[in-house]
Amino acid sequence: MQLPSFYPIFDSTQWLERLLPLGIKLVQLRIKDADELHIRKEIKKAQTLCRAHDCILVVNDYWQIAIELGCDWVHLGQEDLDTADIEAIRQANIKLGFSTHDEDELKRALALSPDYVALGPVYPTILKKMKWHQQGLDRVTEWKQIVGETPLVAIGGMTPERAVRAFDAGADIVSAVTDITLNEDPEAQVTQWLQVCNRK
Repeated sequence: MQLPSFYPIFDSTQWLERLLPLGIKLVQLRIKDADELHIRKEIKKAQTLCRAHDCILVVNDYWQIAIELGCDWVHLGQEDLDTADIEAIRQANIKLGFSTHDEDELKRALALSPDYVALGPVYPTILKKMKWHQQGLDRVTEWKQIVGETPLVAIGGMTPERAVRAFDAGADIVSAVTDITLNEDPEAQVTQWLQVCNRK
């Protein structure tokens, strides 16, 4: 499946309302530390926004709510994988993406026939504390050789300039978080991202 090459991640639908009109076609909603009612409301709103803008919505973590609301995509980290009912997710015709950081995690993800695999952090990231240091571009190339036709997402410390190098190294998709949300002009930054990724 051909997925859009630009994949921003946001923690609220406010970002989606603001930035989807610029032309984003693949987005992840990743909400942490919120009550279930708020999460369900946000996912539902994100669905409506994404459908209006012909954008693929990927729900991070909350696979039960994703099934309940009829979502199309779920992203699971390795810890989420420990408790997720993969069979139930697949029976609901939901596509799955997985985070990977080392060979064992990649092997585990590939055994579950993922719809994409994410590798990170490619560059140092300030988003969250990780036991993994930067993976580097050589690891992107190595991962792509292993995953083959499965889309590979490069994440971690990404900028439009670094995205070009990640694509050259073998990434199919590049994901960004703080490069947009902490930018003084998120709209201009998204526009730059789209220009770079659409040239891929």
